[in-house]
Order: sequence, then C-alpha cells, then structure tokens
Amino acid sequence: MRNRAAVLILFTSGLFAQTVRVPFVGCASDGQAERRPAPRGADEFVETESRLAKSLAYYRSEGNAALGPLGWSCIGLYGSSGTDLYITPDPLDVNQVFSGDHGITGPVVQVETIMTENGSGRHDAAQILARVFPKQRAFVQSVRDLFDLPPTEFNFSPYPADRLILQTENLVQFQTPPHAEGLGSMWRIKASGDPIDGVAIWHGPAPHRLATLAILRVRLPPEQRDLAPVIIKDLLIRQSNNSR
Repeated sequence: MRNRAAVLILFTSGLFAQTVRVPFVGCASDGQAERRPAPRGADEFVETESRLAKSLAYYRSEGNAALGPLGWSCIGLYGSSGTDLYITPDPLDVNQVFSGDHGITGPVVQVETIMTENGSGRHDAAQILARVFPKQRAFVQSVRDLFDLPPTEFNFSPYPADRLILQTENLVQFQTPPHAEGLGSMWRIKASGDPIDGVAIWHGPAPHRLATLAILRVRLPPEQRDLAPVIIKDLLIRQSNNSR
C-alpha cells in the first residue's frame, strides 16, 4: 500500500498543471556503424506549470527521448547492448568523454535503454537489478551462471549513499548525493558536487517483447533543479504508455 500511495503521489503531483507545448529537438546518434541523422518531429505536449515549460525542450535520438533544459545540446549513442541519449549544456566530445577514465562531471540528462538479448546488455542490466530489484534475483543468478562469474560480481544491496525515494517490483526512483557512488554515478556519469536524481524501470519479458531496463539520470545546476521532477514524471508517463 505504501508503494502504491507513493506512485499515486508521483503521478498526481502536477494535478493542477497545464498541458503545455514544448519545442522538439532531434539528436544525431553515433555508434558501431555509421552516424545516424537526427530524427524530425513536432512540438510535444507536457503536463507542467507554464513557467517551467518555458525552460524545457523535448529531445529525441534513435531509441530514446526525454525532456531537458531548453537550448542544450544532445547526442545519441547506440551499440549491441542498447542506446543512450545525452543532453548537456555544451556539445560533448564523445571520443574524449567516453575514453579511459573520463566521464561527464557537469550537468546532464541521460536516458539509457539496456537491451538484454546479448551478453553485455544482460550483464549491465544485472548489475542494477541486483542492487534495487530483489524480485529479479533469479535473472541475476542466470547471468552469473552464464558467464561463470564469482559471487562477488553482483552486490545484492543498494548503494549505501543512495536515497531510494520510491521502490516497487519494477520501478525505483532514487537520488545519488554529491561526491558519492550510486545508481546516478555509474559508468559514464561521474560523481561531482551536485546530486543526481533518477529512475530505473524494468520491463520484463513479455510476448513479442524482450526484457529491457530503462534508466534516467538528471543532474542540473541549482538554479534549474526545479525542472528535475518534471523531467522524471514525463519519462515515467511515456514509459508507462509505451509498455501497454
């Protein structure tokens, strides 16, 4: 009942919001093959206060989409394990940011879709499932068995610093605090002096659908942090609609 009430609060927190139009921004994608052009689209409708909508745009790459601050840059990435969308104040130098120990330490909105049809995608998904989706322990164990991994490969408890705002069988809303290891600062997003808000959504296997894990991470400067709840809520609504 507590989780159900939390979901209800999350989705009705903008009960008195307006349906407002925000501009569409297409994002080109880089990946294992050729560069893929930015998709075209029309303005999108968002449920929020008009004062906040004036500061937002709807960004879409091949495979992912999210709200982000108006006027930012974006790029998509694709590979065998899934797709990513990065929205940042300035254009990313992909070769520099994603090589070696480099990563993104500044403001960013990231949407990641992990596909589980191959080994690398299964492994990446299992790392997060082990942390915050205890009902998926059998899936994590199957990945460990498949690759003959030691028991220490997956940690079956949340990151100590993470604050889990909402946790259900298939959804976790979280905040990773500044300078901390957590769901927000995994892989290409590095910890910094600002918190990272986000949500992870597990779409289990179904007829004609492979299992996927969608993750949103939002790190905004202090003067724009009131946009984070709007960005998270919009993605949750769209993910819910797409899973029907």
